[in-house]
Amino acid sequence: MNRIFSQLQTSKLLFVGLTLAIVYSSSAPVHAQLVQISKDNFHNAASQHKSEVEPDSYSWGTTMVAAFQVARIHDGGGADLGFATTKDSGKTWTFGYLPGLTNNYKGGSFSAASDASVVYDAKHGQWLISSLPIGNTGNDIYVSRSADGIHWGKPIPVDKSGGDDKNWITCDNTASSPFYGNCYSEWSGVFMSTSTDGGLTWGPPKTSSDFASGTGAEPLVLPNGTAVVPFLGGAMEAFSSTNGGKSWGPTVTISQVNTFQGNSSLRSVGLPFPSTGIDKAGKLYVVWSDCSFRSGCSTNDLVMSTSTDGKKWSKVVRIPIDPLSSTVDHFIPGLAVDRSTSGNKAHLAVTYYYYPKADCTDATCEINVGFTTSQDGGKTWTAGKNIAGPMKISWLPGSQNGPMLADYLSSSYVSGKAFGAFIVAKPPSGGLLNEAVYTTKNPMEASADEPRFSSRGEKRIPNIHADRPYPRTQGEERESVPPSQK
Repeated sequence: MNRIFSQLQTSKLLFVGLTLAIVYSSSAPVHAQLVQISKDNFHNAASQHKSEVEPDSYSWGTTMVAAFQVARIHDGGGADLGFATTKDSGKTWTFGYLPGLTNNYKGGSFSAASDASVVYDAKHGQWLISSLPIGNTGNDIYVSRSADGIHWGKPIPVDKSGGDDKNWITCDNTASSPFYGNCYSEWSGVFMSTSTDGGLTWGPPKTSSDFASGTGAEPLVLPNGTAVVPFLGGAMEAFSSTNGGKSWGPTVTISQVNTFQGNSSLRSVGLPFPSTGIDKAGKLYVVWSDCSFRSGCSTNDLVMSTSTDGKKWSKVVRIPIDPLSSTVDHFIPGLAVDRSTSGNKAHLAVTYYYYPKADCTDATCEINVGFTTSQDGGKTWTAGKNIAGPMKISWLPGSQNGPMLADYLSSSYVSGKAFGAFIVAKPPSGGLLNEAVYTTKNPMEASADEPRFSSRGEKRIPNIHADRPYPRTQGEERESVPPSQK
């Protein structure tokens, strides 16, 4: 039987719970052997080899596909987008690169590619990877298609306006939905385009009725066909479509956002992009980093809000990865929701990066990968566990916005088991980096008798403010110098 501890119970239980949480969050890797699922085999002059950054993933049945940048280029994107696919629930992996996207691989015309996002279109039997290719005329949105998650066709244009960024993709995979098979491509603005033929063609860009302004959106589709678009604007916000993307309604506020920025130059360490998921019954989950529960806004926790319709959202709660007295800084979450579970029995998992000490600098910061799980829809969580690290900032490739791991992270449930796709960096050697996409050999699970922690009763501190606003442009992928001028 699971032991459930509330951080508001007796001091004796509180001390035991906090001690366990501290041990779990600061220990050496305890969960499973790490598995590298891809690598940088490119040799182009513009890239920082060997490097991979910024994975996304999606699962369907026994298949999970992860996609990411390969061979990071300082001014934006990578030499190409890579993929890693398991068709046997995480036992074995096949990796490769998307053809026809960049001039570094199989006939592409763009100089770089960024912002991979993955989804499966169940109606049309197609895996889709959304990309942000970068060229002389700017950044566009394209989609690559595959029937098996391994063999990919040439990319198809979604938007060619040249000023795009932070794209994402989702599909309506509920067979009873009136818009079953609709897929929705998003990019910063916030703009939406709809496909009804498995990604072969895409409609004109549209936005909310009140012209939403923001970035980092991760749209989802409810079982009734309502498409919901959570995004980072002046706050955490969302808007929806009830007619299959023909039009989009006004924005609503999910929550105000407040983040600790810290002293390191790591890209996106204080950028609270949302990570989203949905359960079988259609409950929406949005997770981001926020410092509002900490005295002095001294470090970021991961926080969560939920909704069943995309319009009304729950009060923000803290995910109790670590006690409120800890110095751990949590950032760039990757939420997974088991779509075969729901309600009070919904299974959730979050991978994330963290610093054990929030006030560290580039010279002293230790980057780690952690995870936490919930089996009751987010009411209680396991203490944070370390699965990779520590890593040094000097081991990472540079970007125009600082040393880079990612602007977002990902986890997925495949066959009911949670796997993360995350970046692990090791010491460089021979003038090359040593950074790649990893997962775990075994799924991210908690034992039946592992302690569970609740943040019930905790409240955000009124009128608390970070010392600096979050950097709204930190996740942008715009080249400072066109490739033709290099």
